[in-house]
Amino acid sequence: MSRLKSMYRSEITEAMVKKFGYKNVLQVPKIEKIVINMGVGEAKDNAKVLESAMKDMETIAGQKAVITKAKNSVANFKIREGMNIGCKTTLRGEKMYEFLDRLVNLALPRVRDFRGVNPNAFDGRGNYALGIKEQLIFPEIEYDKIDKVRGMDVIIVTTAKSDEEARELLTLFNMPFAK
Repeated sequence: MSRLKSMYRSEITEAMVKKFGYKNVLQVPKIEKIVINMGVGEAKDNAKVLESAMKDMETIAGQKAVITKAKNSVANFKIREGMNIGCKTTLRGEKMYEFLDRLVNLALPRVRDFRGVNPNAFDGRGNYALGIKEQLIFPEIEYDKIDKVRGMDVIIVTTAKSDEEARELLTLFNMPFAK
């Protein structure tokens, strides 16, 4: 069992019960899944770019990524419905906690001029979205092996009912929110 998961079971649960006064420990919010998404606009012209992006994502996430297709056509971007335009992966369980640990303790501190993540990027239902500008902040990615710097979205889905509960949950997981 990962360090974060065992910490969640004891310290985080106690702190959440104390702060929000839950009657039952099963009411305490938890992280359900983490979705990592990478939009690759150049994939419409060059299929190799998408393969490279998928390889990077699989290295970062530690599991296979799937190709995402365009849901509808956009003439201005020269995209037709069904074209391959990105990749994503959904992390749950042990891999999810492992990724969150690496994101918070290794990757985010490596961002240039890092002052914390946006504390207002919650969606109103307790889910948090985080944009990463470059995949190089992850230690698994080798600088010499990448062909292009790409960004990605990391969405942390929680069972929290409100943004306040989710913010407290992520703070207890050491998420570095900007003051």
